Amino acid sequence: MSFGRAPFQANFMGNPNGLSSAIMASTVNIEPQTLAQKRGLSYANTIKLLFDEILNTKQPADRVLANYFREHKKHGSKDRKVIRESLFSLFRWWGWFKATGDHQQAPQFFAMLSASALIEAHPWQDIAQAWHELAQSPVDYQQLQSLSVNRLTDKLALVRQQFPEVSFELTDLLPEWFWQVCPIAAELRPNLIEAMSSRPPIWGRAQGIDSQTAVKQLQALEIDASLSPYFADAFNLGTKSMNLNEISLYKEGKIEIQDLASQVIGQICAPDPWQHWWDACSGAGGKTLQLRSLMQTAATKQNPLVGSIVSSDIRAHALEELSKRAQRARFDGISIARWRSDALPVDANHFDGVLVDAPCSCTGTWRRNPDMRWLDSLDAVTDKATLQLDILSRSSKAVKQGGSLVYATCSLSPVENEQVVSAFLQQHPEFSLVPIRHPFTGEQTKMLTVWPFEANTDGMFVARMQRNY
Repeated sequence: MSFGRAPFQANFMGNPNGLSSAIMASTVNIEPQTLAQKRGLSYANTIKLLFDEILNTKQPADRVLANYFREHKKHGSKDRKVIRESLFSLFRWWGWFKATGDHQQAPQFFAMLSASALIEAHPWQDIAQAWHELAQSPVDYQQLQSLSVNRLTDKLALVRQQFPEVSFELTDLLPEWFWQVCPIAAELRPNLIEAMSSRPPIWGRAQGIDSQTAVKQLQALEIDASLSPYFADAFNLGTKSMNLNEISLYKEGKIEIQDLASQVIGQICAPDPWQHWWDACSGAGGKTLQLRSLMQTAATKQNPLVGSIVSSDIRAHALEELSKRAQRARFDGISIARWRSDALPVDANHFDGVLVDAPCSCTGTWRRNPDMRWLDSLDAVTDKATLQLDILSRSSKAVKQGGSLVYATCSLSPVENEQVVSAFLQQHPEFSLVPIRHPFTGEQTKMLTVWPFEANTDGMFVARMQRNY
């Protein structure tokens, strides 16, 4: 559906300050009459600038946004929130919006902004109404605003009413290629779509402190913290943004931010205090810290903490960040061994456990990064398996007889998950699968996919193997 053909009259990419309100107003043949309309024009300029830059450069939205705010310090906290939430909302519902017309046409873009604010019930409804007015839509705004948006089907009904000439389906909210490589039972599709169309909470993990004590201290700071029913050290921090550097527990290394699905990986590893583990693709060390924390928690006088963890990555800056986080947590027993070639950076046949958290398409993190579902393509999934199998095969050489090999990704695709593990086992008969019990459902399985709708988390995959000879 189109509300007119007035194009944007300037190139946002070449104009970092966006369009002036006067130029924007002329493109839609309307003079802003209210303060809300003037502010709406200003916000739209900035959001359009960022939206196009992300689509054109295929750079992650959070990176583009961080760079923009770093260079444009004029925006206050409220402005930043409107810009940030509206930008991510556009990507979250882009599967619907892209069918409504050319977003380079000013009225169309205003309509998308208004719809996104209505769908997510953003508190700046005066701005949303201004966008609706600038879109010159014939649909009554007050009627749209009165509609419920509690469920995904409610949101679908709203966009159908706002854009009556366009056909929308729930499956449109994820790219068509996703369904080709991430199959799920038909009856579970609505659950997955609803989860992927919402923001997950911020999950945290206590280390060196009792989780109940941590939650009480966080609640005293008016943070919406609550204990997880699944893991003793996990807690939910709600969905509101927070400045971690203002929280003493974080600055003291007593809590770490880690999605609950990611925490499943460490729980499956279940390292004993005496064991030696290698985190072969450690990144900035989230799972390294979790493994060390689990070792400390399990240690007793009869079973003292004498084990260690070696962390490896190809990126020096990631390992530097890991070292800082380990120091902040006052963790010893963690050492660094950077990958510098195809050769193992550690001794072969040495470790009780090896974790391979392999690079992947990250489809399981799309709830937090809705832009990536539209920036990536089928190749993001299909071009990873060879590398993943190679990393898993090389890393397996470090596992000693009787030791454990854990393979994990934040992908939802069997192409990167079950198929990689199956190919590895065919080539390495000395390894066999160890059954896993799903921590959220209690189901026992050979290989585990954590779906985002099961416990309001990201998506993850994990398989545990044992070296028998």
